[in-house]
Amino acid sequence: MHVRSFFSLLCLSLLFLRAGAFFGYGVSRCQLTTTHEVVYLEQIYCNKVLLGQYNSTSGKFIGYTEKTKELADDLNKNPSFLKQERKNEETCKTHMPQAVEVLSKPVEPYVLLRSVKTESSKHPGMLLCSVYNFYPKRINVKWLRDGKMVTSDVTSTDELSNGNWLYQIHSHLEYTPRPGEKITCMVEHASLKEPKLYDWDPLAESQRNKTAVGTAGLVLGLVFLLAGVVYYIKKNATGRVLVPSS
Repeated sequence: MHVRSFFSLLCLSLLFLRAGAFFGYGVSRCQLTTTHEVVYLEQIYCNKVLLGQYNSTSGKFIGYTEKTKELADDLNKNPSFLKQERKNEETCKTHMPQAVEVLSKPVEPYVLLRSVKTESSKHPGMLLCSVYNFYPKRINVKWLRDGKMVTSDVTSTDELSNGNWLYQIHSHLEYTPRPGEKITCMVEHASLKEPKLYDWDPLAESQRNKTAVGTAGLVLGLVFLLAGVVYYIKKNATGRVLVPSS
């Protein structure tokens, strides 16, 4: 019997016990213990309640209710089921070292430094340093003004998971602009041999904004031109009268 069949039996058994809607799901995962042993774990839930699980350490399925204990006993006597679970365990042991090797390699972050609008701030300016797609999780994002560390008017998010083993973090600096000063976002991470510095360049951002506005204007102009051409073609087409040839 496959574990999906076991899951169906579990939920059906509860359905006969009491009325109401049931939501069930199964979770299969590979776990690495502190002693670097690979464990295959398969769990079955109904309405967020753990009903039973297979653990490769014990090599058997365990039920946590009277009904599921009976079903677990039947599964543990089923050679086909146990053979499949051992096969799943071997798959874990084969692929887990590869996953660990990939995750043990630091991934260098991508950094974007830009200005943002301020709302209810005592400072007229605000910069945002966004750091994307880095691994491992631990990272330091700091601000420098003319080479000196900034400790006030700085707010940062926690490291946010992307859901794909990578992380991102965002740091804001509220400031009052001073002529000729240099503002820098400094990033320290395991993937970097030394801290990386990203200098704020207002002229470069202004040029990027002008280019974006110009591109948007060009696209809008092309849309109106195309609409005019389509209208002209339709108007001329409806004004024509087809005369049969003699």
